[in-house]
Amino acid sequence: MVGSSLTDDERKTANTRLKVGFVVLVAASMGLMALQVDPTPLQLAVVIAVGLVVGVGLLWFVLRNLADYRSSLR
Repeated sequence: MVGSSLTDDERKTANTRLKVGFVVLVAASMGLMALQVDPTPLQLAVVIAVGLVVGVGLLWFVLRNLADYRSSLR
């Protein structure tokens, strides 16, 4: 049987990058949506900060449900 081509360190680094990318994508999306209503720089910064918090919350929710799903398969 063929094993994974990634070492444990490479897998951990890739997972971390995916998680950070997901959170940044959510925050950037919220920031771009806010740009449609011509915000002040302070308002834009607040929206992006809130987007980071929402992104972390969504990431936690997705990872928790993924762990539950994986455990139900076993």
